[in-house]
Amino acid sequence: MTTITTTQDPTTSTMTAPLFPVGTRVEVRRRFDQHWAKGFEVADHDESGYRVRRLSDGELLPVSFDEPSLRKERKKSTWWY
Repeated sequence: MTTITTTQDPTTSTMTAPLFPVGTRVEVRRRFDQHWAKGFEVADHDESGYRVRRLSDGELLPVSFDEPSLRKERKKSTWWY
């Protein structure tokens, strides 16, 4: 009989908290013209990136996004520019 011992110390874990937790409303950088699109929220995250849900119809987008392709949704301002 072989005994296998594993040690997992939570203080030495390499896992870090995500920049955008699930449920965070975000803007997505469009890959076509590099402008920001509103109306999304983070649905899930893993080592491949963030999965994003479109708020207008609840659809989960078929691709993952990395952190530079997302930013927190900006609030509307009374200024124009």
